[in-house]
Amino acid sequence: MSELFDAVDALVASRAPLPPPEERRRLRKAHGLTVEEVAAALKVRRATVSGWESGKTEPRPPERDAYARLLKQLAQLYPAPTSEAAPAREAAVPKTSTGTPAPAPEPRTLPASPASGAAATTASENPPPRPATTAPPAVSRPARTPRPPSTSRRPGTQKAAPANTPAGGADPRFANGPLAVIDIDDDGQVLAYCTGGLVLDVPAKSLPSLIDWTLKEAKLGQPRLVGPGKDADPLLVLTEAACERYGLPVTLTEEQRLAGRLPEGHKVIKQLARADWKLTKRGLGPWARIYRPAQGAERSCVQLCIPSWHALDARHWANAAQLPPAELARLLGAYAARVMTPRGSTAVTGLELMTAFHPPTRASEPDGTGKRRSEHNPGSLGKDPVDPAPCEVPDGHPLLKDLPRFHRQTPAEVLVEEAYDWARPLTDAECTKRFLVGIDVNMAFAAGANGLTVGLGAPTHVKNPVFDPKLPGSWLVDLSHVDLSHVKAGKEWAKLEAGLLPSPFTPSGERPTGPAWYATPTVAYAVELGYDVTPIEAYVRYENGRYLDAWYNRLRDAYVATMADLGVPADASPEEFLAAMDGYKSRDPHMVIVVSAIKATVKGGIGKLRERPRGEGWKPGQPWRALQRPTWRPDIRAAVISRTRINMHRKIIKHAAFTGQYPAAILSDCAVYASDGPSPLDFLPYRDGKPLPGGFRLGVSPGMVKHEGTQTVLWSEEVREQYGQELNLARYIKTGEITNKDDGE
Repeated sequence: MSELFDAVDALVASRAPLPPPEERRRLRKAHGLTVEEVAAALKVRRATVSGWESGKTEPRPPERDAYARLLKQLAQLYPAPTSEAAPAREAAVPKTSTGTPAPAPEPRTLPASPASGAAATTASENPPPRPATTAPPAVSRPARTPRPPSTSRRPGTQKAAPANTPAGGADPRFANGPLAVIDIDDDGQVLAYCTGGLVLDVPAKSLPSLIDWTLKEAKLGQPRLVGPGKDADPLLVLTEAACERYGLPVTLTEEQRLAGRLPEGHKVIKQLARADWKLTKRGLGPWARIYRPAQGAERSCVQLCIPSWHALDARHWANAAQLPPAELARLLGAYAARVMTPRGSTAVTGLELMTAFHPPTRASEPDGTGKRRSEHNPGSLGKDPVDPAPCEVPDGHPLLKDLPRFHRQTPAEVLVEEAYDWARPLTDAECTKRFLVGIDVNMAFAAGANGLTVGLGAPTHVKNPVFDPKLPGSWLVDLSHVDLSHVKAGKEWAKLEAGLLPSPFTPSGERPTGPAWYATPTVAYAVELGYDVTPIEAYVRYENGRYLDAWYNRLRDAYVATMADLGVPADASPEEFLAAMDGYKSRDPHMVIVVSAIKATVKGGIGKLRERPRGEGWKPGQPWRALQRPTWRPDIRAAVISRTRINMHRKIIKHAAFTGQYPAAILSDCAVYASDGPSPLDFLPYRDGKPLPGGFRLGVSPGMVKHEGTQTVLWSEEVREQYGQELNLARYIKTGEITNKDDGE
């Protein structure tokens, strides 16, 4: 009987229905498949598949059944449009997809998704509502059919926008999303791959005409984040094929790479100049801004990103530069929707995000004639840079030009607020345990910025001030008298093993020996521990505010939403959280890259607040380019890092007072503890699923901790015997491999 069934199945397969040849080709291209890939899957020659798509031949069994199955599945993902004039719609998404906002067709708008979740418990542990988002579909080029320039091709069904879609839905001016990846298809047609699976035909034959098309027809860009801000300029990502088409080199020469741009005499730069387009001071490099001077409120500006010129740093974007155009558009679109349209490196974008929430100027109220004027925007850093305090600047700054050459500043001369790099030998009791377990604070520097009051204006020098924990600034004070063996842990005094704890006042964890400069959060923590402080002098900022709150909220929401897409929900129990984190990187490689880029945006943005010279013939004592920015604020960077280090120490103190356990090593946001078991739950004091108040708490939100890695105590003794007792085990706890790379978040 089974033989009869097989014969019937074969007979049906021999007449399996197939769509018309043109539709076969459209479906293949819609999924980004080449003829070679289809031929290899069906075990036929390339010419055979080409014949099927041209209608010259028809497939025969057994290939016909497999080919029909392929086309049927593709047709479910990419339904044929009802007519050439049908409005653009968004690509269908498999149920397993997760991700980004999809731009709405004009004039339709997309409502924001609902969200729900638990409230925050502390300023540094602020779980946002659990987002109800889905990831952007991974789709590639559809077949090209004759149609007018700029006609969209977006098959499928419409999806709701993610929870962070701006109120009011999609802006019809930017109906096609914030960005497009420009590529060339097999037929030589220029295509623009937008977010949500949309693909546009591009008629432009040169780079200047591409810029014109982008501004006049493409409907690309992103609405401003706040009222006084500016809409994000459209971003064009040029593939290698697009570079060749528009006369740009596929890669930069070594000289061009070091200069960071093409030479001024390059033919494409001359084309732009003849068309009255201008370039910013950084020229035509991996990230280029092409513009014409603004006419009133109208901006004419387009940004280029060229991955083959190393625009997408592999440390933060992994292999994004090698992705197919549709997948790259999906990835960058997810980042743009949840953070902002990239403006350069992740560090540059992190800094630009701060300014986007606090533009330096705003329109004034109408005067007697009804006219509005530009005025200072309260809460911003203003249009002009302010001089920092002498103690806040790094070596080589113009304020220090009169110091003797090779002078090494002491803690009493310079503010040194950096992250922890501290380790100690294991005690005899710790050596009897089997494991060392590392826990890592999620988005630690973002959590440090949450709710932090920072200076907005210039510092005021004060002699013998009374310390005010609410006043941001830098304080010269002696904290050597603070004894960690007897401190306040909350409202109670606790006796601790001071030799097993790092000092909260120095990055090395060594106890200070005399007066030193500290940021406000560090001095405030000494008071919190129960000790009096008597500053000698200070540079304080009476104009201040919570400048980073909106920045933190945006990045927190972006991180938590993307982790939810990867199967790590914000409301999971400790056990569920650890299980969800196990292998989350294998669930959606593209969203994993977005998570990495979000983390780099936090760290890089904070780092940019004290950007150092970057070549350009700079010499010590001379100003460098970054000093011209109002966002060059080393005092804000110091305050964030100070707060981050103090947050870590506060949790360590709470944990030690309650459990008698002390960290063996700390590196930035990672702490290592000796444990009888390999899991964080083997030493973190949870009771009925609830963590120690004020202590470490497992979870995905910034300020909470995740499992960094586990190694054996035997491993620690072996590597320290080989590499020295000063080796910081927190640096290598994730993999156990000893390298020179900092593997922390």
